[in-house]
Amino acid sequence: MDIKQSRSDDILVLKLIGDLDGRTAPAAQAQILEVLPSDERVLLDLSELGVVTSAGLRTMLLVYRQAQARNSTVGLVGLSQELHGILSATGFLTFFVVSDTVDDGLSELADVPAQRSGVR
Repeated sequence: MDIKQSRSDDILVLKLIGDLDGRTAPAAQAQILEVLPSDERVLLDLSELGVVTSAGLRTMLLVYRQAQARNSTVGLVGLSQELHGILSATGFLTFFVVSDTVDDGLSELADVPAQRSGVR
């Protein structure tokens, strides 16, 4: 798992590359939480993410919860059809701002307060 970090204005963009599974999730989680800002927006680009197991889903949930605790909002882009289906079935899609492309995600996050009100 490789995580590339960049910024677009006041939005942190993290591109996850590889698999997010039991072997890679703990390190990915630590790396994401280390750079997770307070009172900002974060965009997770999953367009080059391969396999996502339950450990990967747990990481995504923890990132969401930590972002919420830090008054930050998390967006997801580049979801595969399979991952979109899994996130939809588990209710995870309601936690994130979801867009198709990085440009769309940046645009949508720019219009969202740092923490989405009304989201669990």
